[in-house]
Amino acid sequence: MKYQTTDFRNGLKIAIEGKPFIVVSFQHTNPGKGSAFVKARVKNLETGQVLEKTFKSGVDTVDKPDMEEREMEYTYGDMDGYNFMDTKTFESVHLSHDNVGDAKNFLQEGIKVDILYFNERPISIELPNFVNLAVKETDPGLKGDTAGGSGGKKAIMETGLQVSVPLFINEGEILKIDTRTGEYSERAKK
Repeated sequence: MKYQTTDFRNGLKIAIEGKPFIVVSFQHTNPGKGSAFVKARVKNLETGQVLEKTFKSGVDTVDKPDMEEREMEYTYGDMDGYNFMDTKTFESVHLSHDNVGDAKNFLQEGIKVDILYFNERPISIELPNFVNLAVKETDPGLKGDTAGGSGGKKAIMETGLQVSVPLFINEGEILKIDTRTGEYSERAKK
């Protein structure tokens, strides 16, 4: 199966020269002279490298990659990487530090994630948009300070992630963190 340039959209997973990529952004261009083309920024799903590629509109095609997403539950980390359990088959899967990357800052026991397989091999992890993490370390909170107050302070979460939080946040509180930006969103609902 092949994709035409008209199929391009942000987030589309494609294969170029046998490697898995995701379309980050694209732009159709129709110059006054010559044929139309598509300029796309694509990210290699194995290495994280972002490339600029140009495709001739209506002529060039890209392959549809042999990919599958499987829901997994994070079980534990060890010296070699991270261990997950398939929620359907209960099969154990191990991912290296490179495969997990910065997602390690959001992993806590029991969290459900999607693991992306390329040619039957796990290559990357997709987190939920938000996770709840406990504050492990921060300066004491200030009474009377509100969310609209000036500035913030640094907090270290249970996973080691450092986040800027409002001054009223205390150690032990559970916070909702955006996994896409690594930023504080709000206190978690009880």
